[in-house]
Amino acid sequence: MHTMNSNDTLERLASIIESRKPGHGGDPEKSYVARLLHKGPDAFLKKIGEEATETVMAAKDIDHGGPTPELNGKLVGEVADLWFHSLIALAHYNLRPADVLAELERREGTSGIEEKALRKAQHREAIND
Repeated sequence: MHTMNSNDTLERLASIIESRKPGHGGDPEKSYVARLLHKGPDAFLKKIGEEATETVMAAKDIDHGGPTPELNGKLVGEVADLWFHSLIALAHYNLRPADVLAELERREGTSGIEEKALRKAQHREAIND
């Protein structure tokens, strides 16, 4: 059983990633995160794409092989990699996990269909302004 709030875990990771930024003394020779941030968006965005693809493939393995501890663990690991690299992107753009959680909370209780219709209406308004 987890004793910590998952938001605490995300914020701790975000703080570590923040400390690896080149402007905060992150050393690309010693830190994977610092290296990705030093290389710039193309490096970490490519990793997000790779991890998203690996997440899909791990889920498909469960679809074809049935849920097993090994296959479930693979999916969880790939989602963890995807989230981790997404946290790097957020840090680069000076955003925090709390920003994403606030957006998820805002959407809570709103159906996906309503949310999509609202985004389309807002897009039309922006074009017509």
